[in-house]
Amino acid sequence: MAFLGGLFSREKKESLDKGLQKTSDTIFSKLGKALVGKSTVDEDVLDNLEEILVSADVGINTTLKIIDRIQQRVARDKYLGTAELDRILKEEIASLLAENQSTDLADFSIPANKKPYVIMVVGVNGVGKTTTIGKLAAQFKDKGYSVVLGAADTFRAAAVDQLKLWGERVGVPVISRGMNTDPSAVAFDAVTEGAEQQADIIIIDTAGRLHTKVNLMNELSKIRRVIQKVIPDAPHEVLLVLDGSTGQNAVIQATEFTKATEVNALAITKLDGTARGGVVIGISDEFRIPVKYIGVGEKIGDLQVFNKSEFVDSLFSKAKSTE
Repeated sequence: MAFLGGLFSREKKESLDKGLQKTSDTIFSKLGKALVGKSTVDEDVLDNLEEILVSADVGINTTLKIIDRIQQRVARDKYLGTAELDRILKEEIASLLAENQSTDLADFSIPANKKPYVIMVVGVNGVGKTTTIGKLAAQFKDKGYSVVLGAADTFRAAAVDQLKLWGERVGVPVISRGMNTDPSAVAFDAVTEGAEQQADIIIIDTAGRLHTKVNLMNELSKIRRVIQKVIPDAPHEVLLVLDGSTGQNAVIQATEFTKATEVNALAITKLDGTARGGVVIGISDEFRIPVKYIGVGEKIGDLQVFNKSEFVDSLFSKAKSTE
């Protein structure tokens, strides 16, 4: 298994362009129609742009923020031609992502002073959570890290079995007690085993049921407490996995999980199958939690570290191709 690391490679950029193509095509085909017969950015153009961004699931609040910034630039520059709108829009989205703690990681890496580095992965069933964990394990292992997985999503036999298959495929150990066992006990075993093995990274899968908020909070809090019995400052990362193709439903899920536990990183999957890639911008802006990974395809290498500069560039690749 070989992957490209280091700087953003041509292969990764092509994968990102392809993964965001539906969103890019939708935004710029609609924008093109909205600008027919227009030479300046007036209220009609801005109203149409607002509708386009909302339809790409950027979200109402974030869309209004972008529109307001463009209005300020129109007022400041007095004359803003429609030919410049793509560039202005690109600059404002990039600026928004920069403000929202989205850092450009060079590759799959962890802090040098945290070992083992414990990642607790949360999210509802069906968002690609277990697959994301498997792909993360593969990418980390390719970077030379030793990885241990914990199958603490014990309410679904499929989740446990799927994680075991990923462990075999990638060549990393999976700690499991099977189905219908205490998730926190599995998490405890996984961090204990990982610490004894001096593993670099421990990734804990958790149950993906959005049942009552109280039960969800209690369950995730219990897992956190038992992890801290072994490694007091863990988990170092609580990674929330969201399905980008669900648009605003992903925002609802983010709201629930950020209430239930201290989420400090986001992975947004399945962006290749949707025209709703704008949800990355909206979620980053609304929750002020860094988007760390995005999924733009089926292959292991299609789970990428989120690079805001490359993301915006790919989102506007349609505009570049028509210039």
